[in-house]
Formats: sequence, C-alpha cells, structure tokens
Amino acid sequence: MSTQNKITNNKLDIKLRRTEVADLDSLFQFQLDKEASYLAAFTPKDSTDKAAYLAKYARLLNDPTVNNQTILVNSVIVGSVAKFILEGDTEITYWLDRKFWGKGIATKALKDFLDIETTRPIFGRVAFDNFGSQKVLEKCGFVKIGSDKGFANARQTEIEELIYKCG
Repeated sequence: MSTQNKITNNKLDIKLRRTEVADLDSLFQFQLDKEASYLAAFTPKDSTDKAAYLAKYARLLNDPTVNNQTILVNSVIVGSVAKFILEGDTEITYWLDRKFWGKGIATKALKDFLDIETTRPIFGRVAFDNFGSQKVLEKCGFVKIGSDKGFANARQTEIEELIYKCG
C-alpha cells in the first residue's frame, strides 16, 4: 500500500514531534513542488540547492529561539511547522506536502503547535493569493492586521504579503 493510500484510507492520526535531522530529506522534497512554492512565494533563491537547505535547517534545529516540529499523519511525514524570530517578532511558518492539502491537516497541526508554542503575539505572513493558507491562519485564531510588499523568489517579482497576528 502506498504512503498516500495509508493516509487517505485510514482515520487521520495527526501528530507533531520535534524535527530531527533525518526528517530534512523528506521536508526538502516537499518544497521542490512548483505549485506549492508558487503559493508560498517567499522561498530561498535556489530552492533546489539541497546542500544549502540541509545546512540551513541543521543549524536551525540547534537554535534555541526556533521551534521546529514535523507533522506526521499515521506516522508518515507530511510537513512541518515552526516558530522563529524575525526582526524582533515571533513568526510562524508551515509547509504541507501538496498531496495532503484540503484535508484539515495544516489547520489541526497549527492548532496543536499553538498549544505547545505559547509565545504571543505570533505573526503569520502569507501571499495575497494563497487563500488556503489564509483560511488555515484564520481558523487558528489569527487576524489580518495589514500587508507589506516583498520580493517573492518563487515568482521572481514583488508581491503583496498579508500579515496576520495571533494573541
């Protein structure tokens, strides 16, 4: 039975656990998806550079200001959620393998994450046209407080980014 069938044919047992170095290969593969990268918009300059990805995340896993969690569904890695500090603000980021979009996994994972990561306020940023991610933030108690413009590497242009706040 394929991994996807294991997940879609059974009850969804969604869990978080601290991200381990061994998870990074799977998480790297998810961010190579062109459609997902387009919606995320704000990606590394070269998202295909595996060595740079692994080096960055190996460093972040040892940073005490970062809380990296791997999202598991029925014991299968399907994504990640993390808290980090940017310019003095606590921010949230998450990524879910596109094969598992629309199943409530990101919403449940983010709600669970917010139970264990209690720093508030916490901010989320999302591309203006990433409606799925906007819904996830709103279902988890985030409120849109403004917008900004920034260069989106995945689109090679400047776009509007919506800013959400929780707490």
